[in-house]
Amino acid sequence: MKLLHVDSSINGANSVSRKLTKDIVSQWMADHSNTQVEYLDLAADTPSHFSQDAMGFRLPPSSVALTEAQRRENDLSEKLVSQFLAADVIVVGSPLYNFSISSQLKSWIDRLAQAGRTFTYTANGPEGLAKGKIVIAALSRGGIYSTSEAGQAMEHQESYLKTIFGFFGITDVRVVRAEGTDMGAESRTKALQTADECIKVLATNSFDPSTAEVAA
Repeated sequence: MKLLHVDSSINGANSVSRKLTKDIVSQWMADHSNTQVEYLDLAADTPSHFSQDAMGFRLPPSSVALTEAQRRENDLSEKLVSQFLAADVIVVGSPLYNFSISSQLKSWIDRLAQAGRTFTYTANGPEGLAKGKIVIAALSRGGIYSTSEAGQAMEHQESYLKTIFGFFGITDVRVVRAEGTDMGAESRTKALQTADECIKVLATNSFDPSTAEVAA
């Protein structure tokens, strides 16, 4: 079994989402010691933002001569999508920046969204091609968004990740939230404790695909 551990926070050792992903992976390894883990730090090794050159993978094979820049971008996209498709479990750390995910994480996702690799168009609409995987999203938020309609309408982090991974065909997207981390020491402590309890529940359930979501 292969697990892809992805971090995207720019806050280094002070990052809450990095702590959460580390704890999730540790819990997973405690129950599945034979898992091969691959690590991707998108803050340290950020894919270049999607550009015209990066659109080369959408061109039919041998339809045109690719430029050196297009070949370079294609190689990067191929490396990232192949790494993603090879994983059985993907643990993704995502802080909430300005109501959404980080640009580093978005750049990675833009490389994964490839027709014929992670999804395809059919007569009945798009169909995901990355079925059977588990995604565990570790979300950190300075404020609290999950407990009110207004908050849920403002956040485009959890909603986006569920949408895009669902579009890829992944139906088992699990969520660990630590929110309210910037609302004082007591709120931060409570957020981390709640997230830790959530991670332990996920591990207790042995990451059974029948468990759709456990959220703090």
